[in-house]
Amino acid sequence: MAESSSSVPTDEELMAQYVLGNSSALSEIFKRYGTLLMRVMMRGGYSEADANDMVQQAFLQLHRARHDFRPSARLKPWLFTIALNVKRQLIRSRKRRPESPLEMEGGGEPSVDAHDPVMMERRRLVRKALLQLPDAQREVIELHWLAGMTFPEVAEIVGASVSAVKVRAHRGYGRLKDALKALGISNAELVNLIPFFIIEPN
Repeated sequence: MAESSSSVPTDEELMAQYVLGNSSALSEIFKRYGTLLMRVMMRGGYSEADANDMVQQAFLQLHRARHDFRPSARLKPWLFTIALNVKRQLIRSRKRRPESPLEMEGGGEPSVDAHDPVMMERRRLVRKALLQLPDAQREVIELHWLAGMTFPEVAEIVGASVSAVKVRAHRGYGRLKDALKALGISNAELVNLIPFFIIEPN
């Protein structure tokens, strides 16, 4: 059993191999996290084109900064920190060019929702509600809910304390719940859509 489990390299082992020049290691990292990053970006309210651009930029930044990766660090938070910074840069650039707003309509997961109009509409409403949140709260929710990260992982990525992240999540989920209810989502649907929306801040 130990031999079988050890044959699968960890994220950090893959990154170490890539730093040493093994290009196939980056392909494996992309297989592990490329789709997840796309899903998080698209569910967070960005078009497929914007999400794809951000994921590609994140991996380009990973490549450029590969020698800065510390052996004691964990790859997943490090990669998501890069992706978060890429997203922030895109938002800032679009704010400076109001004629080119971030696209929201059409975002989602075509392979999953294309033949389910009800799910497509729910995804659209979730994206619309997410975009109503303050940036700090939306980032925490995207990482915690959409990426499935723990609060300590989220805290590491956004550069805040765990307690501060929990407070942002508590407030953000509350605002998200209110926004979705205002958009016509019932309490029963909310439980299925946002299983974490009631969170204690301590």
